[in-house]
Amino acid sequence: MPNIEGLSLTELYTSEKKGNDETGDGTREKPFKTILQAMRHAGKEPFPAIYVDSKDEHTEYDIAAKSQLKKIQKIWVRENYKAADKAKTEEESQEKRLQNLEEAKKIVITKDESLPEPKIVKIVEAGEHRGERLCIKGWVHRLRRQGRALAFLSLRDGTGFLQCILQGVLCQTYNALVLSTESSVIVYGKLRPVLEGKTAPGGHELVVDYWELIGLAPPGGADSILNEEALPDVQLDNRHIMIRGENTSKVLRARALVTRAFREHFESRRYTEVTPPTLVQTHNEEAYLTQSSQLYLESCIAALGDVYCISQSYRAEQSRTRRHLAEYSHVEAECPFINFDDLLNRPQKPFKRMMYSEAIEYLREHNITKEDGSFYEFGEDIPEMPERKMTDAIGVPILLCKFPAAIKSFYMAKSPEDRRLTDSVDLLMPGVGEIVGGSLRIWDYDELMEVYKGEGIDPSPYYWYTDQRKFGSVPHGGYGLGLERFLCWLLDRYHIREVCLYPRFLERCTP
Repeated sequence: MPNIEGLSLTELYTSEKKGNDETGDGTREKPFKTILQAMRHAGKEPFPAIYVDSKDEHTEYDIAAKSQLKKIQKIWVRENYKAADKAKTEEESQEKRLQNLEEAKKIVITKDESLPEPKIVKIVEAGEHRGERLCIKGWVHRLRRQGRALAFLSLRDGTGFLQCILQGVLCQTYNALVLSTESSVIVYGKLRPVLEGKTAPGGHELVVDYWELIGLAPPGGADSILNEEALPDVQLDNRHIMIRGENTSKVLRARALVTRAFREHFESRRYTEVTPPTLVQTHNEEAYLTQSSQLYLESCIAALGDVYCISQSYRAEQSRTRRHLAEYSHVEAECPFINFDDLLNRPQKPFKRMMYSEAIEYLREHNITKEDGSFYEFGEDIPEMPERKMTDAIGVPILLCKFPAAIKSFYMAKSPEDRRLTDSVDLLMPGVGEIVGGSLRIWDYDELMEVYKGEGIDPSPYYWYTDQRKFGSVPHGGYGLGLERFLCWLLDRYHIREVCLYPRFLERCTP
């Protein structure tokens, strides 16, 4: 046994009172808890002198009794035998596997040229070709071997899943023995309905007559990197592997369908899609990533009428919550010649309408307070947490309207009935909170110039925005929807990162 940082080879200490088998090192100061651990540490006989807690209150340690050592030594011997047997078994198993792999290299499979030429199809199309010979390319999603002459592959190609059956020599080749999940393959075979009493995706399976390994994945496939116990940061570091899983890929597919549905919605109402820049510059110096495309959309309405965009927006918020991202997909629309009722009347019931002032009163009545116990007052911004408590308690979507001008953006139009307020609205959804923000915009030139002055904003960089108020200005308004928050509500997902391909948030910009 090597000398460990001054530890004497002639003595080891144990203590039931203060010892620890995991952190102890066998010294007097850091004893092991058990004699067995001391013997494990020694590794071989003859053992050094082993000390235990003294029964004499004036002495800390005594040498362990021979009878006590003899009893525990039997346990140590049995452990060593078991370890040796296990190592021998593993060695023999490894030797046998290597021998099998060498034998398997001699097995060669070839295409049967007498069979019909296969049709190359995607899995989603396979059901239209039952009884035919097909060629399908994809990745091994699941793999189950049954003895030496039968294996079941669940193949994935991005359009669906297909059960494939390998029989005989097809699952005895070298490639078949080393095959692991996430390997890419090409399979050829006849598609048939599953046997009575059995189930498979699509209700059919491919009986393979020939297959090729294209790209071999590491042993264990995705499970060698990710499992159910993986910590969130490990999952995020390996997002490129995680998206291959059934749940995450379904979310991404749903995201694609929702995005398409938005486009179809706007198209059916004759909106024109535009592609505003995401790099913006206000003073001919540094450029910034945009927080919204709204100002650019406003510049398009005189040319194109109703317009929309689906593009990326960015936030610099120093928050890492379950609903915040640094980069997100923004669905924005802008419409000319509308009033505030037009903006609100687009969604149908059960969208509840609530004034900002009513929300302040609701928080007071239901004792929803700030952290210091005080109530929110009129004119203060309502943070995320109290807003969500209110929305979840009410339990239906809320159009929260008429926010004070002091807490809203400079471009929002003042309410004619109360100039302290803006014609603004947030859509709040149970379980998620705010997913949409919208308003009418200031469309009078003089009023906008006054707002610039009051906010201390230099109007010169915004000349192109201000010009919209000179060249045929009209009442107009619009809104922006956070696609990821909408998906969280629609798909009942707890965390916003679950609905992103590669989420970006505070301290996370990889991979």
